[in-house]
Amino acid sequence: MRANAIGANEHGGLGALFDEMHKLRARVFAGRLGWRVKVEYGRERDEYDALDPTYILALTDLGGVAGCARLLPTTGPTMLSHTFPQLLPGGRLHGKSNMVESSRFCVDTRGEGRGGEGFDEIATATDVRLERILHRAGWPMTRPGGIKLIGETMSVAGILPADQTSFERMCPPGYRSDVRRLQRVAA
Repeated sequence: MRANAIGANEHGGLGALFDEMHKLRARVFAGRLGWRVKVEYGRERDEYDALDPTYILALTDLGGVAGCARLLPTTGPTMLSHTFPQLLPGGRLHGKSNMVESSRFCVDTRGEGRGGEGFDEIATATDVRLERILHRAGWPMTRPGGIKLIGETMSVAGILPADQTSFERMCPPGYRSDVRRLQRVAA
């Protein structure tokens, strides 16, 4: 498995991977979690995908999308500030140039899918179950606000450190990173 950071303007020739990512998001957010998200032709997209995000794609050894996340600078529109302001004190995220928002994080749990620089914090909206998993993994979140029920999900806003120390704390003994940037490939 490998992780790839792909800028929204860098995905020439990688359309099939982006298509897989949007299908995975539909299966997870609309299907498994039952969120009211916009799904067309089996693919989930929202207005934040039009803001030139960076996507993190976790790819299987066979090249399939096993998981994904979307990163946006917190100095512009974000899900936390525009879609989930109720999770933040005063309804506002105090964005910084060295912070990104992570959204649309999901993992393919069906079975066949298993197998960046410039920022030091990640802001995200998540559910309390994932917050507990992150804490057990050694990556505790700081909550700027309280817990709110959104739909059927107990949700929180969180700020996570994105530094080498946090990364190393979460890695199992002997772990070796194989994170690479995808190169543009011909279709």
